Amino acid sequence: MGDSNPYLVGSSRCPIDPSGLPAHVDDGALRCVSIWAVPRVAARLRRGCGEVVARSSLLPVMSRITDMPKNNPIRRGALSRALSVSLAGARAGGVFAIDGALKRFRGEAAGDDARLEREARRFAQQLGTLKGSYVKIGQLFALLGEHFLPAPLTRAFHELEAETQPLPWTEMAPYLHEALGTQFDGLDIEPEALAAASLAQVHRARIKSTGHEVVLKAQYPELAAVLDEDFNAVVRMLRLARWIPASRDFDSWLTTLHEQLHAEMDYPREQAMAQAFASALTHHAHLTETQVALRVPQFWHAYCGSQVLTLDYIEGHRAGSAAVAALPQDTRNALGRLMLQLFFIEVFDLGLVQTDPNFGNYLISDSGDELTLLDFGSVMALDDGVRRALCDTIVAGLKGDDGRLIDALTRLGCLPSDAASHAQQTFKTFVTNLLEPLRSADQLPVEYLNSHGEYCWGRSELINRTGRHVARSMTSRQFAIPSGDFAMVARKLTGVFTFIAVLDAEFNGAEIAAPFIDAYVRNQPSARQKAAGSAL
Repeated sequence: MGDSNPYLVGSSRCPIDPSGLPAHVDDGALRCVSIWAVPRVAARLRRGCGEVVARSSLLPVMSRITDMPKNNPIRRGALSRALSVSLAGARAGGVFAIDGALKRFRGEAAGDDARLEREARRFAQQLGTLKGSYVKIGQLFALLGEHFLPAPLTRAFHELEAETQPLPWTEMAPYLHEALGTQFDGLDIEPEALAAASLAQVHRARIKSTGHEVVLKAQYPELAAVLDEDFNAVVRMLRLARWIPASRDFDSWLTTLHEQLHAEMDYPREQAMAQAFASALTHHAHLTETQVALRVPQFWHAYCGSQVLTLDYIEGHRAGSAAVAALPQDTRNALGRLMLQLFFIEVFDLGLVQTDPNFGNYLISDSGDELTLLDFGSVMALDDGVRRALCDTIVAGLKGDDGRLIDALTRLGCLPSDAASHAQQTFKTFVTNLLEPLRSADQLPVEYLNSHGEYCWGRSELINRTGRHVARSMTSRQFAIPSGDFAMVARKLTGVFTFIAVLDAEFNGAEIAAPFIDAYVRNQPSARQKAAGSAL
């Protein structure tokens, strides 16, 4: 199967050795590691009690508890999972609080050091060992983490990006038999998992009656029962440690994230979304890239259920693989153009956006003439108001219509209605920079063009440049927390741009964007029509 890791929701591999919760923890130890102890320790430091008292009263106990290994790769009890996160988070939170308090007490500037990095990695590691929504929420927080979390914690969350250890077949076999009923006997399933992720693992199989090669994507047993508890435990931990703000705006973002987690566990919905995409993409008018074919795997409904999906087995490679890097330049350009077309189709035409652009969710054939779309669990249906605001943002940003751009960003929740002019200017600059590859050829920076005047996506390092800008910008109190919908779509756009950059594609995005923008502008009501509508 090459170097691909398909069919998974948010593939996650934690490179850190697992650590866990001891089987027995005495009440005294639990009292010592309570998160409520963290602000008390910090308060002592501010009063000048010193580092020795703080460390002796809290950190050694947490060290003994969180450093103890656990062999079971998945801990499914809600109480055990929540307690494990609390212990790991309390330790990390305590270190951050102590470090900050000590620096203030000594008159030193805040900064990162090896100790903070180590404790942040411990906390992310604990999420990785527990799997489930803990890993998923860690991955999603990493997307906006630079705005809300300590930098070491954000970097640690970014490590929750690859594959975890699968459950053994002795546990999965009876679970699959129960989930599929009599249909289980119609499959010849390979006991060794192809891959494992935060919410599910995948097994290759063969339909006995036809010989057709398929894969089974199966949720972890009992995961659905602890989904809400997992989510609430992480959020509670982050808030008690004062790593995320307590505000209505952020509550809205958390609600979107929570809904997204449930959507990714809803396998009947995933099947429906895959079918919607397959139907919509068939002979789509704006899908003009003919050098590369789009493919959506067939689902085998007789072998699907509420916790198991069975779909075609497809071989292929990830965008970042050596096999794809070796493809001809023209082929990689065609793949990049197709990815960009797909983004515009999703936002401008369908109002359905696959918000997880993980490289494992796309398979590229050996010759590069076919791109397979995987994982429709993270598809988000855009509210019409949100979709129009997103389209207006792109159109206004490309046309240099500042007034319309600020209005669209305000509707998206990126700017408060009373934002100061400098805040508006800063966010306008960010959007302008992000849309750089979609501009006409005469507006593209010459240093990122090849000899034919084509934009070099890899050389541009666009995401790094815009990322540094937004990180600086978001420190201002003039900026509102973006809406959850905007955050998800922004995740998609940056993922698409990164995908194209990894392909090292060379083409001008304006050629792709123009038909969608022209059609959108033509279909907008005129000023007279808007006035007439308002009068009704």
